[in-house]
Amino acid sequence: MERLNELNDLLNKLEERHIFYRLSKIRSESIMIEVAVPGQRWEIEMMEDGTIEIEKFISDGDMYDEKELDVLFRDFSD
Repeated sequence: MERLNELNDLLNKLEERHIFYRLSKIRSESIMIEVAVPGQRWEIEMMEDGTIEIEKFISDGDMYDEKELDVLFRDFSD
């Protein structure tokens, strides 16, 4: 129950500060909180054992046009 309280506390802090997030689950042993802020995306995973893992994706500021979609489909399709 303590871990649920920790998760709820974190979500409440994000909401109080008007930081966008969404919950998802990609591993059986964790819940992921995906956070989007200008120029960054954070993946915060709260693990069953109580640990927290955070991975941050930070933009280099480069912008691309629609031709970049070809790169997406070419490089990341099965």
